[in-house]
Amino acid sequence: MKQILFTLFIAGTIHCNSQIQNDHLKINQLQVIGSHNSYRQNIEPDLYNLIQAKDTSRSLKGLQYTHIPLTEQLNKGLRNLEIDVQGDTKGGRYAHPKGLDIAKSDEPYDPNGEMKKPGFKVFHMIDIDFRTSSYTLQSCLAELKKWSDANPDHIPIFITLEPKDDDSYLGTKAEKFTPQLFDALDKELRKGLGNKLITPDMVRGKYKTLEEAVLNNNWPTLKKAKGKFLFILDNNGEKRDLYALNHPSLKGRAVFINADPGKPEAATLFRNNSEDPEITNLVKKGYIIRTRADSDTKEARANDYKHFEAAKKSGAQVITTDYYLPSTLFNSPYQIKYDDGSYVRVNPVNGVE
Repeated sequence: MKQILFTLFIAGTIHCNSQIQNDHLKINQLQVIGSHNSYRQNIEPDLYNLIQAKDTSRSLKGLQYTHIPLTEQLNKGLRNLEIDVQGDTKGGRYAHPKGLDIAKSDEPYDPNGEMKKPGFKVFHMIDIDFRTSSYTLQSCLAELKKWSDANPDHIPIFITLEPKDDDSYLGTKAEKFTPQLFDALDKELRKGLGNKLITPDMVRGKYKTLEEAVLNNNWPTLKKAKGKFLFILDNNGEKRDLYALNHPSLKGRAVFINADPGKPEAATLFRNNSEDPEITNLVKKGYIIRTRADSDTKEARANDYKHFEAAKKSGAQVITTDYYLPSTLFNSPYQIKYDDGSYVRVNPVNGVE
């Protein structure tokens, strides 16, 4: 057992130690590469082909990507993950995807009955894009905690958390997010990761608002943030506003949000177009920015690194990709990593050696 833990420790730190030596760096002075929809497994091939044949007006090529398990991603050196969550307070709402009635599969679905239990579920699209490496948020958090406990000095993991409640066009209704359901989500995160969370309250500290703290560079140092996770809500509309409702500067909340600059809750921002000229100035002001190296498989199919190069240069702290490994679903050498093969480096815009 000791040998296994030692192996996990080495795997989890070898990609970072050569890059990040200064414990006094603030966490916004890093630049990390991570994965988009990190839990996602490739859509059922027969179901994919059937849907594509019925709806020729819409290409499903953007769904042709898949991921290795979360632990393997972290061992590889990725320090950003994305998790989609669907509410399922009573349990069983998504236990039998209707896509399996349309196209049969030899691969078992939910063999341990996890989808029948109450609690948040982790998958991409109801009834259609349901294959996942973590059926529940609870099991996902348990996997993250196990890895973190085995690698206690890891730099913080940035996790984008997308609350989803779109109904399926095959008829299954989603559970809609409410302030109460968001309270339950916070409770689940705290239960799963406890003192491993970096929360808005910690960053706000003595300042009147969260944004004031960020503009005064009150992010924690690496020394204080090692072994921890920072969650960012991936939504810029109604669900974001519901999450912040009655929580000024996100007081008491477990997750940061994509608030507009000038708002008291502003700290972490999404700018998915890596060529957005605003990104660098926002980084210099103190915000943490997430952007994308690729999307919908387009860059990978064309072996086009233009957006990745722009993302690196911009100083955006979090760069997401579907291709930290080359595609196994179509022929392309496209792969996102830094020149030294790592996925973490000192930020080129606001970092210091």
